[in-house]
Amino acid sequence: MRTHANADRSRHRILVVEDDDTIGRHLESGLRGNGYTPTWSRTGSAALAEAARTPYDVLLLDLGLPDMDGLDVARTLRARHPDLLIVILTARTDDIDVIAGLDAGADDYLVKPFGLTVLLARLRAHLRRRVVATPPQEPVRLADLVLDGVARRCILHDQDVELRPKEFDLLAVLTRHAGEAVSRETLMAQVWDENWFGSTKTLDVTMAGLRRRLTQAAATSARPSSLPRITTLRGHGYRLEL
Repeated sequence: MRTHANADRSRHRILVVEDDDTIGRHLESGLRGNGYTPTWSRTGSAALAEAARTPYDVLLLDLGLPDMDGLDVARTLRARHPDLLIVILTARTDDIDVIAGLDAGADDYLVKPFGLTVLLARLRAHLRRRVVATPPQEPVRLADLVLDGVARRCILHDQDVELRPKEFDLLAVLTRHAGEAVSRETLMAQVWDENWFGSTKTLDVTMAGLRRRLTQAAATSARPSSLPRITTLRGHGYRLEL
């Protein structure tokens, strides 16, 4: 008999992209055994075709695919499906490779070899954050920027600034604490999960992406723009200054 928890998980469709048969079968059976609905693709092109046919909640993506770079798959699916949860599975341990994956649109990464229990804990953490209801909020003006929490829009001079989901959430938390020092632990708990136990490098890359998108929006705006400043507090966290 399926528990309520497993019934909830069964609604989460997971696309596994992995060319190694042993790992692929292990992930597929482990996810199915824990109440999820997985589909396994062995190549990047097969994954892109599958994602075009069926809506998925989660993408578990190996970077070393036989037909194309996994980073290209991540970029393509992030552009097509902004709300897709992307977790990279990689044997590449260099910081530059991990950062490249996160910057390509991934929400998280796991370095091989990893245990199924670790993967399941990460998935639960991410998916919990997605079902937490956010109370209605009035739009907040931050210099020339407007943040609308209800519509999930970031607007600069009537033009939308395209932010990734975690970038928007990060800016929303900083906005709620504007002028205050916000610790890294608080940001990880509120944007990712209070029980998060993974690397905080994800926070650094997401913050860098947020800053870059705001700067690019201001640079391409037809009107002079004043933006809030996100100050790094070394050894502690960040502060949003108006």
